Amino acid sequence: MKAVVFTLGCKVNEVESAAIMSSLEKMGFEVSDKLSFADIYVLNTCAVTREAEKKSRQLVARVKKFNADAQIFVCGCASEKNCSAFEEKGVTFVTGAQRKQEIVEKISLLYSKENCGLSFPKQTKTRAFIKVQDGCNNFCSYCIIPYLRGREKSRKVEDILGEIAECDSPEIVITGINISSYGYDAVTLTDLIKSLSPVKKRIRLGSLECNVIDEELLSALGALYDFAPQFHLSLQSGSSKVLKSMNRHYTREEYIKKCNLIYKYFPSAAITTDIIVGFATETEEDFAESLSIIEEVGFARVHAFAFSPREGTQAFKLKDLPPEIKSQRLHKLLSASALSTQKYINKFLNKPLEVIAEERDGKLWTGYTGNYIKVYVDAQLTSGKKYGIVLTSAYKDGAYAQLI
Repeated sequence: MKAVVFTLGCKVNEVESAAIMSSLEKMGFEVSDKLSFADIYVLNTCAVTREAEKKSRQLVARVKKFNADAQIFVCGCASEKNCSAFEEKGVTFVTGAQRKQEIVEKISLLYSKENCGLSFPKQTKTRAFIKVQDGCNNFCSYCIIPYLRGREKSRKVEDILGEIAECDSPEIVITGINISSYGYDAVTLTDLIKSLSPVKKRIRLGSLECNVIDEELLSALGALYDFAPQFHLSLQSGSSKVLKSMNRHYTREEYIKKCNLIYKYFPSAAITTDIIVGFATETEEDFAESLSIIEEVGFARVHAFAFSPREGTQAFKLKDLPPEIKSQRLHKLLSASALSTQKYINKFLNKPLEVIAEERDGKLWTGYTGNYIKVYVDAQLTSGKKYGIVLTSAYKDGAYAQLI
């Protein structure tokens, strides 16, 4: 029998879906993460924006077009937020974001299969995402996730190391809902990084809060066997005033100071970020500060999106800006982001770097450098193998390169 586990949303959702896939494979199912005909569908939903929640609801109708008689199981943030919206669509079973293991339990009962619980995630790429933490206590005024994912909880270091030891991927990414808050029995994120020093793989970090950046953490990262110097440092706004109304616990000046500290330890670091445009309290002057910080920090990449009011958050009570203003600001920010990305890539042209080959893109092989530049190589490579390369020119969303 065939099962499809389809995922919307963040990397943590992808990790959890991969764990469900692994468990279903152990039950004897043929498993895929691509939408196609199947006997069972597991839909892992997202609610970070209204659009994501809408797409999550539409998923049920999409999979029924492949097989109207399929058993459909729903989990994730959208079903945590509004369970009845999925129950009304006639699905087999609905749970939320915090009890995804119930999916495996229900399927094992329905098909009389042995239930071994959630397994380590099925690794399908050259980059393996290792979930070390779940939940968030920050309660940013615009964010619904803490209400859906629950309070922060971290995994034991020995469990994390055990999963890494079983992982064949050449690169691992430490991920979670808020890995900056990692803490188990007084073990901090810095302690966790120190425990990874024997790992002979490239190690990359997921999204960080700027407040966790300090000399001890950066020193620990620098001591790793192969640290990928990419820091996704969540910003959200370049205006201190807007940051305060977002309940973000830092100022523009403090954020820039942390970025400069990163560059001190890792001069070639790629600092990437998220910026929300059109937050309810954002003025033209505030938006101008978001534009200017892109050049001041020298972001390698900016994930920009328009503010989406989420019912149940503090910001939902604020008067939303007109859609046309948000659209105009988003267009300007995306243009500034593209220019910043190109400037960053240009700094590394004709310089030696290393890339882990991932997959073909037409006739070219692609992969990412440690500092997260997408590389295109016209040569026969082996997926998962590391190569020395020189960037020769900008190309598509990254750079064309030649083997050294």
